[in-house]
Amino acid sequence: MITNEVTKKSRNVILALLFLGWSLGNLDRYIMNYAVVSITGDLQLDASSTGIILSAFFLGYAIMQIPGGWLADKFGAKRILLTAVIMWSIFTGLTAIAWSLTAMIVIRFLFGIGEGGFQPSSSKIIATIFPKEERGRAMSIMLTSGGIVSLIVPLLAAYLLGTIGWRMMFIIIGAFGAIIAYLYWKYIQLPKAETVDATETGNLAVRVSFKELLKTPLMWNLIIAYFCIYAVNWGLVSWIPTYLQKNRGLDLMSIGWAQTIPAITTIIGVYGSGYIIDKLPKGMEKVLGAISCAMIGILLYLMFTAKTVTLFIGYQTVVSIFIAFVITLLPVIVLKKLPSSITGSAMGIANTGGQLAGFVTPMAIGFMVDAFNGSFDAAFWMLIGFALICIVSLVTLNDQKGALLKA
Repeated sequence: MITNEVTKKSRNVILALLFLGWSLGNLDRYIMNYAVVSITGDLQLDASSTGIILSAFFLGYAIMQIPGGWLADKFGAKRILLTAVIMWSIFTGLTAIAWSLTAMIVIRFLFGIGEGGFQPSSSKIIATIFPKEERGRAMSIMLTSGGIVSLIVPLLAAYLLGTIGWRMMFIIIGAFGAIIAYLYWKYIQLPKAETVDATETGNLAVRVSFKELLKTPLMWNLIIAYFCIYAVNWGLVSWIPTYLQKNRGLDLMSIGWAQTIPAITTIIGVYGSGYIIDKLPKGMEKVLGAISCAMIGILLYLMFTAKTVTLFIGYQTVVSIFIAFVITLLPVIVLKKLPSSITGSAMGIANTGGQLAGFVTPMAIGFMVDAFNGSFDAAFWMLIGFALICIVSLVTLNDQKGALLKA
């Protein structure tokens, strides 16, 4: 079994390094949602153009998910991991020189291409070095990076944008990427050849083709679920700062303080979800996932109809817990139900749905806001619709139908 070739101490070191990388990637994504307020002012852009900028990254990121996963399976996860960090650091720094809408879109798109191989390759590393019963916890630790960064970013962004400006801010973030790339090169050491525990594969052939993966009902359920939950997540994350500023009258610093509360609950929700999922009996995970999506839909309605900012933040705080559970659940399904030899490809395929949502949703919301004279009501109804579709996808998720990949 491959996990025996990596000591517990080495696994923890690698997990910590992967956490740093995930944190840096999340930092750039989240901080852009605040920087775009200054960028649109400097470049004189409307809401539709703002949505396109926010979506450009996700188009490149989505395009690279499947190739990134395939490359990680074929050439090794560490190589793809290093390439991803180096490329995204370069284009993060280049964001600082954007002089027009077109330049910003191209740079953000190429940044997404660069980062696209990181998630599937890091997920493959987790599946390779951790035993199956610990993968949920490991993945939840990775995903807490989003919550921690979302806690820090609002106040950090308000300070940096008010002092050094958005251009210098992106140069500094790009420099941090170079440091992390060096740490990966020096300290991430993986087994040279993969062997798979027999209990992981059962009666299945470990080598499953890309075409066979796409024929599996489980994968299509996951793609749809990924798309829906990330449509809700990125729809909220990308537009809440602008919504609170323009529709609720808050300044950037007030928004920063207000967003620390849901950020804390996201950290707790993601980290706790990993432990809960590892303990759930078979089949119960999709039930709890569907219930969580139903609660998300209800809470979204309560958010946009809230009479006060306090109520809005309160409902956002609760909805973040349910979003955290579903976002943690989906990759754990991939890590636990599929052989580690194809984790990179499978994660890339599934996560393509999530990143396409990241591309479509911010842009769609921008167009909706312009079309409805600044109102976000139609956008919230769209997100509620995605929560309902996610319920159907999880309820009908049945890996027994994909006999080829039966765990």
